[in-house]
Amino acid sequence: MKDLNVLKQLFVFCSLSVILLMADELDDILSYNKNLIFKCDLEHNELESNKLLTSWIKPVILGYNKNITTQFEPTEKTDTYTVSIDQPIFRSGGIYYAMKYAEAYEKTNKAEIILQKRKMAGDAVSILFQLKKNTLLQEKTTYQIDSDKINIHQKREKYKAGLLDSSFLDQSILEKSQNETSLLELKLQQEELLQHFSLLSDKNPMALKLPKLKLISKEYYQNTNLRLQKEQAFAEEVNYQSKITFTKYMPKISLQGKYSKGDLPLIYSSFGRSDLSIKQTYYNYGITISMPIDMNSFSDIEASKVAKLRTKIQVADLKIAINKEYERIRNSLKILDRKIALAKKDEEVYQNLYKLTQNLVKVGEKTSQDIDIMHNSLRIRQVDQEIYKIEKQIQLLKLYARVENVF
Repeated sequence: MKDLNVLKQLFVFCSLSVILLMADELDDILSYNKNLIFKCDLEHNELESNKLLTSWIKPVILGYNKNITTQFEPTEKTDTYTVSIDQPIFRSGGIYYAMKYAEAYEKTNKAEIILQKRKMAGDAVSILFQLKKNTLLQEKTTYQIDSDKINIHQKREKYKAGLLDSSFLDQSILEKSQNETSLLELKLQQEELLQHFSLLSDKNPMALKLPKLKLISKEYYQNTNLRLQKEQAFAEEVNYQSKITFTKYMPKISLQGKYSKGDLPLIYSSFGRSDLSIKQTYYNYGITISMPIDMNSFSDIEASKVAKLRTKIQVADLKIAINKEYERIRNSLKILDRKIALAKKDEEVYQNLYKLTQNLVKVGEKTSQDIDIMHNSLRIRQVDQEIYKIEKQIQLLKLYARVENVF
Protein backbone atom coordinates (compact mmCIF):
# COMPACT_ATOMS: atom_id res chain seq x y z
CA MET A 1 0.00 0.00 0.00
CA LYS A 2 3.03 2.26 0.32
CA ASP A 3 3.39 2.42 -3.46
CA LEU A 4 -0.27 3.33 -3.72
CA ASN A 5 0.17 6.28 -1.36
CA VAL A 6 3.11 7.52 -3.43
CA LEU A 7 1.01 7.29 -6.59
CA LYS A 8 -1.81 9.20 -4.94
CA GLN A 9 0.57 11.98 -3.90
CA LEU A 10 1.96 12.15 -7.44
CA PHE A 11 -1.53 12.32 -8.92
CA VAL A 12 -2.61 15.05 -6.51
CA PHE A 13 0.59 17.00 -7.26
CA CYS A 14 -0.10 16.89 -10.97
CA SER A 15 -3.71 17.95 -10.49
CA LEU A 16 -2.97 20.91 -8.20
CA SER A 17 -0.10 22.32 -10.25
CA VAL A 18 -0.46 26.05 -10.88
CA ILE A 19 1.07 26.10 -14.37
CA LEU A 20 -1.77 25.73 -16.84
CA LEU A 21 -1.19 24.49 -20.37
CA MET A 22 -3.87 26.13 -22.50
CA ALA A 23 -5.47 24.15 -25.29
CA ASP A 24 -4.75 26.83 -27.88
CA GLU A 25 -1.15 27.35 -26.74
CA LEU A 26 0.27 23.88 -27.29
CA ASP A 27 3.42 25.31 -28.87
CA ASP A 28 4.45 26.85 -25.54
CA ILE A 29 5.33 23.42 -24.22
CA LEU A 30 8.28 23.03 -26.60
CA SER A 31 11.79 23.78 -25.43
CA TYR A 32 13.50 27.09 -26.16
CA ASN A 33 15.80 25.49 -28.73
CA LYS A 34 12.94 23.73 -30.52
CA ASN A 35 10.98 26.99 -30.76
CA LEU A 36 14.11 28.78 -31.96
CA ILE A 37 14.63 26.20 -34.72
CA PHE A 38 11.09 26.66 -36.00
CA LYS A 39 11.48 30.45 -35.80
CA CYS A 40 14.62 30.20 -37.94
CA ASP A 41 12.78 27.97 -40.41
CA LEU A 42 10.00 30.54 -40.78
CA GLU A 43 12.47 33.40 -41.26
CA HIS A 44 14.45 31.38 -43.80
CA ASN A 45 11.25 30.56 -45.69
CA GLU A 46 10.29 34.24 -45.81
CA LEU A 47 13.72 35.23 -47.12
CA GLU A 48 13.69 32.51 -49.77
CA SER A 49 10.26 33.68 -50.86
CA ASN A 50 11.52 37.28 -51.13
CA LYS A 51 14.31 36.03 -53.37
CA LEU A 52 11.80 34.29 -55.63
CA LEU A 53 9.56 37.35 -55.65
CA THR A 54 12.29 39.47 -57.25
CA SER A 55 14.05 36.71 -59.19
CA TRP A 56 12.70 38.10 -62.50
CA ILE A 57 14.78 41.25 -61.97
CA LYS A 58 18.18 40.69 -63.56
CA PRO A 59 21.28 41.94 -61.76
CA VAL A 60 23.10 45.10 -62.82
CA ILE A 61 26.57 44.12 -64.01
CA LEU A 62 29.44 46.33 -62.90
CA GLY A 63 32.65 45.86 -64.86
CA TYR A 64 36.21 47.09 -64.83
CA ASN A 65 38.80 46.29 -67.48
CA LYS A 66 42.46 47.21 -67.57
CA ASN A 67 44.28 46.52 -70.83
CA ILE A 68 48.04 46.77 -71.52
CA THR A 69 49.52 46.37 -74.99
CA THR A 70 53.14 46.67 -76.20
CA GLN A 71 52.06 46.91 -79.84
CA PHE A 72 52.71 50.63 -79.78
CA GLU A 73 55.51 52.75 -78.53
CA PRO A 74 55.16 53.82 -75.81
CA THR A 75 53.19 50.90 -74.19
CA GLU A 76 49.49 51.60 -74.21
CA LYS A 77 47.46 51.23 -70.98
CA THR A 78 43.68 51.64 -70.90
CA ASP A 79 41.12 51.48 -68.07
CA THR A 80 37.44 50.96 -68.76
CA TYR A 81 34.48 51.08 -66.38
CA THR A 82 31.08 49.68 -67.44
CA VAL A 83 27.56 49.39 -66.04
CA SER A 84 25.21 47.15 -68.03
CA ILE A 85 21.72 45.61 -67.76
CA ASP A 86 19.71 43.10 -69.76
CA GLN A 87 16.28 43.23 -68.21
CA PRO A 88 13.11 41.44 -69.44
CA ILE A 89 10.19 43.84 -69.18
CA PHE A 90 7.53 41.61 -70.76
CA ARG A 91 7.24 37.82 -70.75
CA SER A 92 3.61 37.25 -71.77
CA GLY A 93 2.50 37.26 -68.12
CA GLY A 94 5.48 35.26 -66.90
CA ILE A 95 6.65 38.02 -64.57
CA TYR A 96 3.27 38.26 -62.85
CA TYR A 97 2.98 34.47 -62.49
CA ALA A 98 6.52 34.28 -61.12
CA MET A 99 5.57 36.72 -58.37
CA LYS A 100 2.37 34.79 -57.58
CA TYR A 101 4.37 31.56 -57.53
CA ALA A 102 6.71 33.06 -54.94
CA GLU A 103 3.75 33.91 -52.70
CA ALA A 104 2.31 30.39 -53.04
CA TYR A 105 5.74 28.89 -52.35
CA GLU A 106 5.96 30.80 -49.07
CA LYS A 107 2.45 29.70 -48.05
CA THR A 108 3.24 26.05 -48.75
CA ASN A 109 6.44 26.01 -46.73
CA LYS A 110 4.96 28.08 -43.93
CA ALA A 111 2.05 25.65 -43.56
CA GLU A 112 4.51 22.74 -43.51
CA ILE A 113 6.67 24.37 -40.81
CA ILE A 114 3.67 25.21 -38.63
CA LEU A 115 2.29 21.70 -39.14
CA GLN A 116 5.57 20.15 -38.00
CA LYS A 117 5.68 22.45 -34.99
CA ARG A 118 2.11 21.61 -33.99
CA LYS A 119 2.82 17.91 -34.45
CA MET A 120 5.87 18.12 -32.19
CA ALA A 121 3.94 20.11 -29.59
CA GLY A 122 1.10 17.58 -29.85
CA ASP A 123 3.57 14.76 -29.26
CA ALA A 124 4.81 16.50 -26.12
CA VAL A 125 1.29 17.03 -24.75
CA SER A 126 0.39 13.46 -25.69
CA ILE A 127 3.30 12.27 -23.53
CA LEU A 128 1.87 14.28 -20.63
CA PHE A 129 -1.49 12.56 -21.07
CA GLN A 130 0.25 9.19 -21.30
CA LEU A 131 2.18 9.95 -18.11
CA LYS A 132 -1.07 10.64 -16.30
CA LYS A 133 -2.61 7.49 -17.77
CA ASN A 134 0.46 5.54 -16.70
CA THR A 135 0.07 6.88 -13.16
CA LEU A 136 -3.54 5.73 -13.11
CA LEU A 137 -2.62 2.32 -14.49
CA GLN A 138 0.00 1.94 -11.76
CA GLU A 139 -2.62 2.82 -9.19
CA LYS A 140 -5.06 0.31 -10.70
CA THR A 141 -2.39 -2.42 -10.83
CA THR A 142 -1.45 -1.74 -7.21
CA TYR A 143 -5.06 -2.31 -6.18
CA GLN A 144 -5.07 -5.54 -8.17
CA ILE A 145 -1.87 -6.74 -6.49
CA ASP A 146 -3.31 -5.91 -3.08
CA SER A 147 -6.41 -7.98 -3.89
CA ASP A 148 -4.20 -10.77 -5.23
CA LYS A 149 -2.35 -10.97 -1.92
CA ILE A 150 -5.60 -11.23 0.01
CA ASN A 151 -6.94 -13.78 -2.45
CA ILE A 152 -3.80 -15.92 -2.14
CA HIS A 153 -3.99 -15.78 1.65
CA GLN A 154 -7.63 -16.89 1.64
CA LYS A 155 -7.05 -19.71 -0.84
CA ARG A 156 -3.95 -20.88 1.02
CA GLU A 157 -6.03 -21.25 4.17
CA LYS A 158 -8.70 -23.20 2.29
CA TYR A 159 -6.01 -25.35 0.66
CA LYS A 160 -4.52 -26.18 4.04
CA ALA A 161 -7.98 -27.12 5.27
CA GLY A 162 -8.44 -29.39 2.26
CA LEU A 163 -11.31 -27.32 0.93
CA LEU A 164 -9.60 -26.16 -2.27
CA ASP A 165 -7.62 -27.75 -5.06
CA SER A 166 -3.99 -26.56 -5.50
CA SER A 167 -4.64 -25.43 -9.08
CA PHE A 168 -6.80 -22.54 -7.83
CA LEU A 169 -4.03 -21.42 -5.49
CA ASP A 170 -1.47 -21.69 -8.32
CA GLN A 171 -3.67 -19.58 -10.56
CA SER A 172 -3.92 -16.83 -7.93
CA ILE A 173 -0.16 -16.83 -7.42
CA LEU A 174 0.37 -16.60 -11.18
CA GLU A 175 -2.06 -13.65 -11.47
CA LYS A 176 -0.22 -11.81 -8.70
CA SER A 177 3.12 -12.41 -10.44
CA GLN A 178 1.73 -11.17 -13.75
CA ASN A 179 0.33 -8.02 -12.14
CA GLU A 180 3.63 -7.32 -10.37
CA THR A 181 5.42 -7.71 -13.70
CA SER A 182 2.92 -5.34 -15.32
CA LEU A 183 3.60 -2.78 -12.59
CA LEU A 184 7.33 -2.95 -13.25
CA GLU A 185 6.72 -2.55 -16.97
CA LEU A 186 4.57 0.51 -16.28
CA LYS A 187 7.34 2.05 -14.19
CA LEU A 188 9.82 1.38 -16.98
CA GLN A 189 7.41 2.90 -19.49
CA GLN A 190 7.08 5.96 -17.28
CA GLU A 191 10.84 6.49 -17.34
CA GLU A 192 10.86 6.18 -21.14
CA LEU A 193 8.03 8.70 -21.43
CA LEU A 194 9.89 11.15 -19.21
CA GLN A 195 12.99 10.75 -21.35
CA HIS A 196 11.04 11.33 -24.59
CA PHE A 197 9.40 14.39 -23.06
CA SER A 198 12.78 15.85 -22.09
CA LEU A 199 13.84 15.70 -25.75
CA LEU A 200 10.91 17.93 -26.74
CA SER A 201 10.49 20.25 -23.78
CA ASP A 202 12.65 21.84 -21.09
CA LYS A 203 9.69 22.15 -18.70
CA ASN A 204 8.99 19.96 -15.70
CA PRO A 205 6.22 17.56 -16.75
CA MET A 206 5.02 17.30 -13.17
CA ALA A 207 4.58 21.08 -13.01
CA LEU A 208 2.13 21.26 -15.91
CA LYS A 209 -1.61 20.99 -15.52
CA LEU A 210 -3.08 19.37 -18.58
CA PRO A 211 -5.64 21.20 -20.73
CA LYS A 212 -9.24 20.05 -20.84
CA LEU A 213 -9.87 19.58 -24.53
CA LYS A 214 -13.32 19.66 -26.07
CA LEU A 215 -14.56 18.43 -29.42
CA ILE A 216 -14.17 21.14 -32.06
CA SER A 217 -16.73 21.41 -34.84
CA LYS A 218 -16.27 19.51 -38.06
CA GLU A 219 -16.44 22.70 -40.11
CA TYR A 220 -13.76 24.39 -38.02
CA TYR A 221 -11.52 21.35 -38.28
CA GLN A 222 -11.89 21.29 -42.05
CA ASN A 223 -11.39 25.03 -42.55
CA THR A 224 -8.31 25.34 -40.33
CA ASN A 225 -6.68 21.99 -41.02
CA LEU A 226 -2.97 22.61 -41.58
CA ARG A 227 -2.50 19.61 -43.86
CA LEU A 228 -5.29 20.84 -46.11
CA GLN A 229 -3.90 24.39 -46.08
CA LYS A 230 -0.51 23.06 -47.07
CA GLU A 231 -1.96 20.94 -49.88
CA GLN A 232 -4.08 23.82 -51.18
CA ALA A 233 -1.08 26.16 -51.16
CA PHE A 234 0.96 23.54 -53.00
CA ALA A 235 -1.80 23.17 -55.60
CA GLU A 236 -1.73 26.95 -56.06
CA GLU A 237 2.06 26.80 -56.38
CA VAL A 238 1.88 24.12 -59.08
CA ASN A 239 -0.84 26.09 -60.88
CA TYR A 240 1.39 29.16 -61.20
CA GLN A 241 4.34 26.96 -62.12
CA SER A 242 2.24 25.58 -64.98
CA LYS A 243 1.49 29.12 -66.18
CA ILE A 244 5.18 30.01 -65.98
CA THR A 245 5.99 26.97 -68.11
CA PHE A 246 3.52 28.13 -70.74
CA THR A 247 4.84 31.71 -70.85
CA LYS A 248 8.38 30.39 -71.19
CA TYR A 249 7.59 29.61 -74.84
CA MET A 250 5.81 32.90 -75.56
CA PRO A 251 7.29 36.20 -76.88
CA LYS A 252 9.62 38.06 -74.56
CA ILE A 253 10.76 41.67 -74.62
CA SER A 254 14.02 42.68 -72.98
CA LEU A 255 15.65 46.06 -72.51
CA GLN A 256 19.44 46.37 -72.74
CA GLY A 257 21.56 49.26 -71.59
CA LYS A 258 25.25 49.90 -71.05
CA TYR A 259 27.24 52.81 -69.71
CA SER A 260 30.97 52.85 -70.41
CA LYS A 261 33.72 55.18 -69.36
CA GLY A 262 37.40 54.66 -70.02
CA ASP A 263 40.59 55.70 -71.74
CA LEU A 264 40.55 56.01 -75.52
CA PRO A 265 42.88 53.43 -77.06
CA LEU A 266 45.93 54.89 -78.82
CA ILE A 267 44.95 53.29 -82.12
CA TYR A 268 41.85 55.47 -82.24
CA SER A 269 43.60 58.69 -81.30
CA SER A 270 46.52 58.11 -83.72
CA PHE A 271 44.81 56.53 -86.71
CA GLY A 272 41.20 57.57 -86.26
CA ARG A 273 39.12 58.90 -89.09
CA SER A 274 38.67 62.62 -89.22
CA ASP A 275 34.96 62.28 -89.87
CA LEU A 276 34.36 60.32 -86.66
CA SER A 277 33.95 61.77 -83.20
CA ILE A 278 34.98 59.05 -80.73
CA LYS A 279 33.95 59.55 -77.09
CA GLN A 280 35.56 58.06 -74.02
CA THR A 281 32.25 58.09 -72.14
CA TYR A 282 29.19 56.71 -73.94
CA TYR A 283 25.91 54.75 -73.67
CA ASN A 284 24.62 51.71 -75.53
CA TYR A 285 20.91 50.84 -75.35
CA GLY A 286 18.43 48.76 -77.23
CA ILE A 287 15.46 46.43 -77.13
CA THR A 288 15.14 42.74 -78.00
CA ILE A 289 12.04 40.77 -78.93
CA SER A 290 12.49 37.01 -78.86
CA MET A 291 10.46 33.82 -78.89
CA PRO A 292 11.95 30.32 -78.51
CA ILE A 293 11.00 27.50 -80.89
CA ASP A 294 11.50 24.33 -78.88
CA MET A 295 10.50 20.84 -80.00
CA ASN A 296 9.81 19.88 -76.38
CA SER A 297 7.54 22.83 -75.65
CA PHE A 298 4.29 20.90 -76.15
CA SER A 299 5.38 18.01 -73.90
CA ASP A 300 6.67 20.45 -71.29
CA ILE A 301 3.40 22.38 -71.21
CA GLU A 302 1.25 19.24 -71.13
CA ALA A 303 3.36 17.76 -68.32
CA SER A 304 2.80 20.91 -66.25
CA LYS A 305 -0.96 20.62 -66.86
CA VAL A 306 -0.95 17.00 -65.68
CA ALA A 307 0.95 18.03 -62.54
CA LYS A 308 -1.64 20.75 -61.89
CA LEU A 309 -4.50 18.27 -62.32
CA ARG A 310 -2.81 15.83 -59.95
CA THR A 311 -2.58 18.42 -57.15
CA LYS A 312 -6.29 19.24 -57.54
CA ILE A 313 -7.12 15.56 -57.14
CA GLN A 314 -4.85 15.36 -54.10
CA VAL A 315 -6.70 18.27 -52.46
CA ALA A 316 -10.08 16.62 -53.11
CA ASP A 317 -8.80 13.29 -51.81
CA LEU A 318 -7.38 14.91 -48.67
CA LYS A 319 -10.73 16.58 -47.92
CA ILE A 320 -12.36 13.15 -47.95
CA ALA A 321 -9.62 11.75 -45.69
CA ILE A 322 -10.03 14.65 -43.24
CA ASN A 323 -13.78 14.07 -43.05
CA LYS A 324 -13.26 10.36 -42.35
CA GLU A 325 -10.55 11.17 -39.82
CA TYR A 326 -12.89 13.47 -37.92
CA GLU A 327 -15.70 10.91 -37.96
CA ARG A 328 -13.35 8.16 -36.76
CA ILE A 329 -12.21 10.25 -33.79
CA ARG A 330 -15.78 11.25 -32.98
CA ASN A 331 -16.85 7.59 -33.06
CA SER A 332 -13.95 6.62 -30.81
CA LEU A 333 -15.13 9.30 -28.35
CA LYS A 334 -18.61 7.78 -28.34
CA ILE A 335 -17.17 4.34 -27.59
CA LEU A 336 -15.08 5.75 -24.75
CA ASP A 337 -18.19 7.46 -23.37
CA ARG A 338 -19.90 4.08 -23.34
CA LYS A 339 -16.95 2.56 -21.50
CA ILE A 340 -17.17 5.35 -18.93
CA ALA A 341 -20.90 4.71 -18.53
CA LEU A 342 -20.33 0.96 -18.04
CA ALA A 343 -17.57 1.61 -15.51
CA LYS A 344 -19.91 4.02 -13.71
CA LYS A 345 -22.58 1.32 -13.47
CA ASP A 346 -20.02 -1.14 -12.16
CA GLU A 347 -18.93 1.45 -9.62
CA GLU A 348 -22.50 1.71 -8.35
CA VAL A 349 -22.73 -2.09 -8.12
CA TYR A 350 -19.46 -2.33 -6.18
CA GLN A 351 -20.53 0.57 -3.99
CA ASN A 352 -23.61 -1.42 -2.92
CA LEU A 353 -21.57 -4.59 -2.51
CA TYR A 354 -19.04 -2.69 -0.42
CA LYS A 355 -21.77 -1.48 1.93
CA LEU A 356 -23.27 -4.96 2.03
CA THR A 357 -19.90 -6.49 2.90
CA GLN A 358 -19.45 -3.98 5.71
CA ASN A 359 -22.78 -5.08 7.17
CA LEU A 360 -21.87 -8.76 6.80
CA VAL A 361 -18.61 -8.13 8.64
CA LYS A 362 -20.55 -6.66 11.53
CA VAL A 363 -22.58 -9.86 11.87
CA GLY A 364 -19.49 -12.04 11.46
CA GLU A 365 -20.25 -13.53 8.05
CA LYS A 366 -17.39 -11.74 6.26
CA THR A 367 -13.90 -10.62 7.26
CA SER A 368 -12.11 -7.30 6.97
CA GLN A 369 -10.16 -8.82 4.07
CA ASP A 370 -13.41 -9.18 2.13
CA ILE A 371 -14.02 -5.45 2.69
CA ASP A 372 -10.53 -4.68 1.34
CA ILE A 373 -11.14 -6.77 -1.79
CA MET A 374 -14.46 -5.06 -2.43
CA HIS A 375 -12.93 -1.63 -1.83
CA ASN A 376 -10.13 -2.42 -4.28
CA SER A 377 -12.64 -3.52 -6.93
CA LEU A 378 -14.59 -0.32 -6.35
CA ARG A 379 -11.48 1.84 -6.73
CA ILE A 380 -10.40 -0.05 -9.85
CA ARG A 381 -13.63 0.82 -11.64
CA GLN A 382 -13.30 4.44 -10.50
CA VAL A 383 -9.75 4.57 -11.85
CA ASP A 384 -10.93 2.97 -15.10
CA GLN A 385 -13.24 5.93 -15.63
CA GLU A 386 -10.33 8.33 -15.21
CA ILE A 387 -8.27 6.30 -17.67
CA TYR A 388 -11.04 6.41 -20.28
CA LYS A 389 -11.28 10.19 -19.82
CA ILE A 390 -7.55 10.50 -20.49
CA GLU A 391 -7.95 8.34 -23.59
CA LYS A 392 -10.65 10.76 -24.77
CA GLN A 393 -8.26 13.66 -24.32
CA ILE A 394 -5.61 11.83 -26.35
CA GLN A 395 -8.11 11.36 -29.18
CA LEU A 396 -9.13 15.03 -29.06
CA LEU A 397 -5.48 16.06 -29.09
CA LYS A 398 -5.16 14.50 -32.56
CA LEU A 399 -7.59 17.16 -33.80
CA TYR A 400 -5.98 20.03 -31.91
CA ALA A 401 -2.50 19.19 -33.18
CA ARG A 402 -3.63 19.47 -36.81
CA VAL A 403 -5.03 23.01 -36.64
CA GLU A 404 -3.02 26.15 -35.93
CA ASN A 405 -5.23 27.68 -33.26
CA VAL A 406 -8.33 26.62 -31.38
CA PHE A 407 -10.80 29.41 -30.66
